Amino acid sequence: MIHNVPEKWDLEADLVAVGSGGGGLTAAITAFDHGISALVLERSDQVGGVTAYSMGEVWIPGNHLAQQAGITDSKESGYRYVKELSMGYGEELAILNQAVHGPVALKYFEDTIGLKMCVIRDLPDYYFPYNQDGLPEGRYLEALPFPAESLGEWQSKTRVSPHVPYSLTHEDIFSGGGMANMAGWDYNVMAERLTKDLRCAGPGLAAYFVKGVLDRDIPIHVNTSVEELIGDGERIIGVRAMQDGKAIFIKANRGVVIAVSSYERNASYAKTLGHQLKVESMVMPSIDGAHLRLAGQFGARVARVPDVTLLGFHVPGEEQENGVPLWRGALPFLGMPHTIVVNKAGKRFANEGFYRSIYYATDAIDGNTQTHPNFPCWAIFDHQAREKYPFGSLMPMQEMPEGLGVTADSLAELADRIGVDPQQLEQTVSTFNGYCESGVDAEFHRGTHPWGALMCGDQSQKPNGNLGPLSKGPFYAVELHRLAGGGICAAGVLADHHCRAMGWNDKPIEGLYVAGNSMARLDNGAFMQSGITNARGLTHGYLAGRHAAGKPSELLKQEIERLGL
Repeated sequence: MIHNVPEKWDLEADLVAVGSGGGGLTAAITAFDHGISALVLERSDQVGGVTAYSMGEVWIPGNHLAQQAGITDSKESGYRYVKELSMGYGEELAILNQAVHGPVALKYFEDTIGLKMCVIRDLPDYYFPYNQDGLPEGRYLEALPFPAESLGEWQSKTRVSPHVPYSLTHEDIFSGGGMANMAGWDYNVMAERLTKDLRCAGPGLAAYFVKGVLDRDIPIHVNTSVEELIGDGERIIGVRAMQDGKAIFIKANRGVVIAVSSYERNASYAKTLGHQLKVESMVMPSIDGAHLRLAGQFGARVARVPDVTLLGFHVPGEEQENGVPLWRGALPFLGMPHTIVVNKAGKRFANEGFYRSIYYATDAIDGNTQTHPNFPCWAIFDHQAREKYPFGSLMPMQEMPEGLGVTADSLAELADRIGVDPQQLEQTVSTFNGYCESGVDAEFHRGTHPWGALMCGDQSQKPNGNLGPLSKGPFYAVELHRLAGGGICAAGVLADHHCRAMGWNDKPIEGLYVAGNSMARLDNGAFMQSGITNARGLTHGYLAGRHAAGKPSELLKQEIERLGL
């Protein structure tokens, strides 16, 4: 253990939370509620972290809100669901720990900070009905609209998202025709909420936790970059940070919680830890792997699971903070009617209407040629898609800006312009159009996942909401780029069931905790379910805060004994 104690301390708290997303905020709240002091350090000038960038879904099996809605579920079923789909890359006790504590943490924050959530009706689990423990609804939750005005001076300092329609709930979006039918949304509701700054989705969820911290007078320090952990030779006792160009030392009497999301803005980390080549990112520039640099100096063990690769594109002229290009995820658009994705051979290669299918397929390596046969790839769509559906921030029929893609009057001309075989592209489209007539994709089963049909399809399109022919010119092609997982990373710091960081000697590093995407995803392995990341953050913060306060949860131990594990 390193001994690097400073001569004096500038600030002091029992628990220091590094990062102001869901994990850091919930850790500070829980610690304070259990009798110890806390403070939050944020590297950027806004709080809310990646939580505020998300759609705000929180996926918790066996939650009390589903029970109140008359939906039958249990934490045991959720545990079995995740365990089976983790493909052996997860750890049984980590999966069980999340299953046990997710519902408890949810209820805790509902009772203590006034978190208001509801079941997202009719939104199925990813693998329903293919997995016997999947449910058609009940596990997905979202926050009710949050009045951001109640944040006072922190209203403008709490993040909103450039990626999601944060003035609408899922119910609003689905009742308006879904993600595919943006033109059908109720813009009067949107305008009213924007005027009153009533926040939904991730910005609303994050705001609830920011309010919980403010209500407890827990200090939040923005523009404060933690550069180093401080140890006394036996445990972590504080941090060194940079604030206004000066080094400050902050003492942590009970522990430091690192909750800074992932490393995807660090190209070297993304390549060497996540095995993602030429990857772009949707998240803010500050998400660059600080947790690995901080904890690694003290011997924290790193663990990894399969990547969560995404695909996306950049609309020229769209930027986020510091002039960084704003990359948009392609998830809602690739599975819409009149749209397919082809590789450099001009062939489809996966189910475009279910992102777990197509994104894994882009990472495939052909050992015969030692190439990625499915990358680069292009979204191909016709004029019908432009007439009816949005594409990123572009509304239907809005002219595509120069540099986004290419346009041609025929498929052959389009193929020539992007460098794929014209005859093969024409054959691919002809075959796909036949599937659209029958409503059955015989190759990749597009439209058979209820989740994908709802999130990436047009419910008015019959007989299959994900299928529609490409038959009306002009035709369009947009090259797709690999995106990192929106803060969901392959590698992270290994932790125990109290969220204590583990060393390579398989012992906890005393005084050091990790939460959210900073923690290795051994509680889901190869599995990913939208909403599980937000659930992990609030659960980890709850567990770390309790343990640091000397009141660790015993529920996992009790569950292990009950199940005889």
